Amino acid sequence: MSRVNLAIIGGGLVGASLALALQAGAKARGWKIVLIEPFAPGHTYQPSYDARSSALSFGARQIYQRLGVWQAISRRAEPIKQIHVSDRGRFSTARLSAMEEGVPALGYVVENAWLGQCLWQSLDTDVVSWRCPAQVTGMEPLTDGYRLTLDDETLLDCDLAVLADGGRSGLREQLGVGIKKRPYNQSALIANITPSEAHNGMAFERFTDDGPMALLPLPENRCALVWTRLGLDAQRLAALDERSFLSELQGVFGYRLGTLKQVGVRNLYPLSLIEAEEQVRPHLVILGNAAHSLHPIAGQGFNLSLRDAQALADTLLGSEAALGDFTTLQAYREHQRMDQNLTVGFSDQVTRLFGSTQPLVSLGRNIGLLGLDLLPPAKRWFARQAMGLGTRPDV
Repeated sequence: MSRVNLAIIGGGLVGASLALALQAGAKARGWKIVLIEPFAPGHTYQPSYDARSSALSFGARQIYQRLGVWQAISRRAEPIKQIHVSDRGRFSTARLSAMEEGVPALGYVVENAWLGQCLWQSLDTDVVSWRCPAQVTGMEPLTDGYRLTLDDETLLDCDLAVLADGGRSGLREQLGVGIKKRPYNQSALIANITPSEAHNGMAFERFTDDGPMALLPLPENRCALVWTRLGLDAQRLAALDERSFLSELQGVFGYRLGTLKQVGVRNLYPLSLIEAEEQVRPHLVILGNAAHSLHPIAGQGFNLSLRDAQALADTLLGSEAALGDFTTLQAYREHQRMDQNLTVGFSDQVTRLFGSTQPLVSLGRNIGLLGLDLLPPAKRWFARQAMGLGTRPDV
């Protein structure tokens, strides 16, 4: 039987970010942290045309700067200098500009493999250890923590367990934590695209009667495509040959980046808004997609989880109570409640508003986009949401 102070179940981007945010304070306090992850992180970055990516907000950059890892991340982070928002077949558009907002970029697009490597290489092995490949198969609450059963039948006790094992968390269900689920009856088709013209740091949000589309700038003049369609239609698009797919995409997106020349592997993800009904219990925190899974079109999901991780680290390190103290964990939950409610609501409403085909709703959003471009206060509010600064009046 072994014991650690904190066990993070899930060593992906959210779990690793939490470990990084905690490690300096943990070292000073003599805490030991373990990351438990079924898939071994790569030791070397392998470039791939088909690499999946994350859109980091400007607020995420500020967090990673504070943690001392942004300089490494930025080597392969493509800045979003402008965002072009349009509604297909209607006259209005809106443009958000980093220059107008007084920031170097509205956000950044980073390959997950690169981001993960930067995080993992920044972890202090004197404080943070790995159990990998390993999986937690059972969790038993104790009076002073949790007892974890791993898939090799070893037992591990911890003062605080952080569940960051993704939106389909089996452990969340095993613990009896309910969820609120609102299916969008859509799937996201994810792929990388190469256009004939330079993207110049421009991101596109394009709304159509069949579902929203985002095209985000990547290094090497690639673009990350997130194309939301009804389930069966998404399957049809995924099954098309490359030439037919690019032709259909071109017809919907237009020629703002010239001819679309290449598409990589296409992956489909069914979409729902999922929220855990509990995020804290004594000696337990639910974090990341296990706490809230959002529609990807607004690019808010990972950024919200990163803010949660930083807030959790700050709350734990700022408390004199024992690790896992329920009052401390409730304080973290209350601190993040407004940010979560605003971000989840913003993402959900944008998805529903721009996914509607009702004529009055279409007219309203058309006028809204026009107003967004003409009214500086409205544009600034929208930009701050996109940059992950919506609940931070000090920035």
